[in-house]
Amino acid sequence: MQTDGAVAFLQVEGLAKRFAGAAEPVFDEVNFSIAQGEFVCIIGHSGCGKTTILNVLAGLDSASAGHVFMDRREVAGPSLERGVVFQGHALMPWLSVRSNIGFAVRSKWPDWNRAQVNEHAERYVAMVGLSSAIDKKPAQLSGGMKQRVGIARAFAIQPRMLLLDEPFGALDALTRGTIQDELLRICAETHQTVFMITHDVDEAILLADRILLMSNGPQARVAEIVRNTMPRERQRATLHHDPQYYRIRNHLVDFLVSRSAGLAHGRAPAQPIEVSPGLQDDPTPPADTRPQPAPLRRIA
Repeated sequence: MQTDGAVAFLQVEGLAKRFAGAAEPVFDEVNFSIAQGEFVCIIGHSGCGKTTILNVLAGLDSASAGHVFMDRREVAGPSLERGVVFQGHALMPWLSVRSNIGFAVRSKWPDWNRAQVNEHAERYVAMVGLSSAIDKKPAQLSGGMKQRVGIARAFAIQPRMLLLDEPFGALDALTRGTIQDELLRICAETHQTVFMITHDVDEAILLADRILLMSNGPQARVAEIVRNTMPRERQRATLHHDPQYYRIRNHLVDFLVSRSAGLAHGRAPAQPIEVSPGLQDDPTPPADTRPQPAPLRRIA
């Protein structure tokens, strides 16, 4: 499968997971692809297998069927090429912020000396705005600060792909918004490829280039892929001013509330359909930004 004419960086083919003793698989025939530098969110009701899919992509779990390829190589186990940020911060409580990140950095570059590790760690701590807390331990940090450390640690190993499992779910709205802005800024700077689980429709619209919609389990599947047609330089404060926002949001909510249950038990197509609801009922086609050829001139 190709994405916008480019060979997919991540390719998921026929993925299925059946737990021991279960009559039906949690999900089956999951198919999608992600282009390099693309930010993809996945949304679905609890029990459809989103976290299990992420764990398979990370190499932390194995599928019952199907394959995952990253840069044309099959994912067969954990790798520092894929960084993971979990729902909990998963920091080592006896280590400072500097040492938590330094531990990950030394794992990636074991030949680096202490000065190199420190310099690299300081760079990514600064990137998430925590330079003043670099020598504090997790117990001295707020929940939002701990999640920033987790994000900094994942970025510090410079993974080719970042996997986020609802990393902001336990945060208050103000902290959540601040870290979303940080994530957008960092991804814009690094051109990071991201796969993120979220239950927040507005978060998905703010962050994602495309949004995968899963039907309900068992036998859940990626039923639709919604393309975010809003400009990529989105901001939370102005998001709702774009008429495309409401079309996309209404489409996502309608799927989650009305249509996802009807697609359970394998009723969703194996190959998801891709839609662009932001452009529906819009008589103005998207602007063509490609270079245009010079007009022909008649030669006398």
